[in-house]
Amino acid sequence: MDWKKMYKNLIYPPVWLMLIAAVISTVCLTAVFVKGWDESPFAYVTYVLAFYSLSVICIACVKVFPLYYRNIKQKIYNNKFGNRYMTDAVFKTHISLYISLCINLLYVATNLFTGIWYRSVWSVTLAAYYIILAVMRFLLLRFTNRVGIGKDREKELKRSRLCGIILITVNLALSGVVILVISQNKGFRYNGILIYVMAMYTFYVTTHSIINIFKYRKYNSPVMSTAKSINLAAALVSMLSLETAMLYQFGTESASPYFNRIMIGATGAGVCLIVVTMAVYTIVRANKELKKLRKS
Repeated sequence: MDWKKMYKNLIYPPVWLMLIAAVISTVCLTAVFVKGWDESPFAYVTYVLAFYSLSVICIACVKVFPLYYRNIKQKIYNNKFGNRYMTDAVFKTHISLYISLCINLLYVATNLFTGIWYRSVWSVTLAAYYIILAVMRFLLLRFTNRVGIGKDREKELKRSRLCGIILITVNLALSGVVILVISQNKGFRYNGILIYVMAMYTFYVTTHSIINIFKYRKYNSPVMSTAKSINLAAALVSMLSLETAMLYQFGTESASPYFNRIMIGATGAGVCLIVVTMAVYTIVRANKELKKLRKS
């Protein structure tokens, strides 16, 4: 028996076989979570199949993705609009503000509708949080449209300071979210495999936001830095929401009834502290530079 060939076929199966395995594992996982078969033998077989499907797909992506990534990236650079987006940080920030504002408004509409329809204080509180973020993004977008990034340093600092002040108020809504989760023992709930998709998305967004906070510091633009701070504030709430969903999904009945509250309370306090720190830093930095400009 050719073990080497067998191992290669197992790690690099045909595409059609990977697709079949992925579809079967997805259907089986959905059945496990919907029917509540978490502890059944069928569930353990499904977990193994899902792990194998995910592993071979990831291996295939690692092998194939770099080639496609280089080709796609080259096509983007060959395009006039794409080249400007990839090379012009100011233009990229401007477009990102449009995109993030649209997504933000979608979150607001969804949570407001859910809150009114189901009379959910939780959803209304989240809607208030996203409304504040939307207001800040709108103010930055309006500034970039009317004045432009890097055109008027004093006005840019004032707009950044204003957003910093508003960012402090985010903690009021954020604290409300944490209090509701702790007092009512409720939060986000993602059914089936959706929780894994949201986990990957949340970790990606959070990591990307943290990297951009440091990456865009070299441009020394208050508006750019503030925009990235807002993105990080939104990502941190996504992380908090994911934690509530995972504690609900994977929490055990034998665990202490206070464990979820302690974990969510600690994470919520950490998120609030980070947001306040970013807001205070933005305000202090803007005030210091404005004083220097006025003296000169």
